[in-house]
Amino acid sequence: MALAFDEYGRPFIIVKEQEQKTRLRGIEAQKANISAGKAVARILRTSLGPKGMDKMLQSPDGDVTITNDGATILEQMDVDNQIAKLMVELSRSQDYEIGDGTTGVVVMAGAVLEQAERLLERGIHPIWIAEGYEMASRIAVEHLDHIAQKFDFGPTNIEPLVQTCMTTLSSKIVNRCKRPLAEIAVEAVLSVADLERKDVNLDLIKVEGKVGGKLEDTELVYGITVDKDMSHPQMPKKIEDAKIAILTCPFEPPKPKTKHKVDIDTVEKFQTLRQQEQKYFDDMVQKCKDVGATLVICQWGFDDEANHLLMHRNLPAVRWVGGVELELIAIATGGRIVPRFQELTPEKLGRAGLVREKSFGTTKDKMLYIEHCANSRAVTIFIRGGNKMMIEETKRSIHDALCDTSHKSPNS
Repeated sequence: MALAFDEYGRPFIIVKEQEQKTRLRGIEAQKANISAGKAVARILRTSLGPKGMDKMLQSPDGDVTITNDGATILEQMDVDNQIAKLMVELSRSQDYEIGDGTTGVVVMAGAVLEQAERLLERGIHPIWIAEGYEMASRIAVEHLDHIAQKFDFGPTNIEPLVQTCMTTLSSKIVNRCKRPLAEIAVEAVLSVADLERKDVNLDLIKVEGKVGGKLEDTELVYGITVDKDMSHPQMPKKIEDAKIAILTCPFEPPKPKTKHKVDIDTVEKFQTLRQQEQKYFDDMVQKCKDVGATLVICQWGFDDEANHLLMHRNLPAVRWVGGVELELIAIATGGRIVPRFQELTPEKLGRAGLVREKSFGTTKDKMLYIEHCANSRAVTIFIRGGNKMMIEETKRSIHDALCDTSHKSPNS
């Protein structure tokens, strides 16, 4: 390799022996592609099954991920070869369609390619090999249908599903407490499953995590957890039979859209402006009280004066709640999201049997639990763990267990 310059002074590289390089063709190209697929399968082979080991991956910005999940490993790998990218796509499609078995499909594909290489060496045409695999696939599926066993389950008999989940969790880092986690996953799926329509909406199962505690402290909440607390420390921490107003409009006096300037030259004018603002906010609080709301959940914030007034008027409030969480709360409580105060009516209030604030550890992190909702089909799996990596890996393991259970429960 040599560096040269053209007549304009721009550098270019001369690669020696370039004319001797040839393009791969025929069986050599096929073997090169097969070896690329086998290389990816070889990486994942050591993380397959209950004796499989976890992989430690470091991203370009220094973040470390420790995982056993095939799809996650391949997603974070920097793959250049086109055939290796197809293996990554295979794992991704398995994750989207089934949710589990992402490592197994790649290892299986690698083993199939390995056998195909031997057949190619014996002079068999690739199309015949592909057709042979198609026939073998049909025979294998028929045999699986023949040896498969159906099992009965119900709300009172969940043991078959729990055993299935425990099999999934056996190969994960959480296998030391796979029984309680499997029970949590099964109960969560059965809570949201429509057994008559044989349908499971996994969007209704929210998986949340908070660093601290131990894995055994993981719990299933029949409702929603929100990573917020009451806006004022003196507001009640526990509200029973709550009627919840879910607001996306600002809980404060309106601000003009245009640029404006207010000149106040006397104390009386300032007092008048302040009283007008307070009256406006007082009317908003009264409107909430009139429709029967006992808790206000607001997407936007409000200032300290408004917060103080809410506390004095005995109307607990939560501020800065995200849009996705608001939608989940609305689904769970049977309430309607109210975009304008004028539209607030008693029919649009959500209902929950219990709303409580819970604090964790010595750091006094607080979370809001909304339980025993009118539509109890939205549930939350709340994971605890020693560090962030443990919680992330537990979330991936729970995701696999939920997908396994949801595929078993409607069709068994």
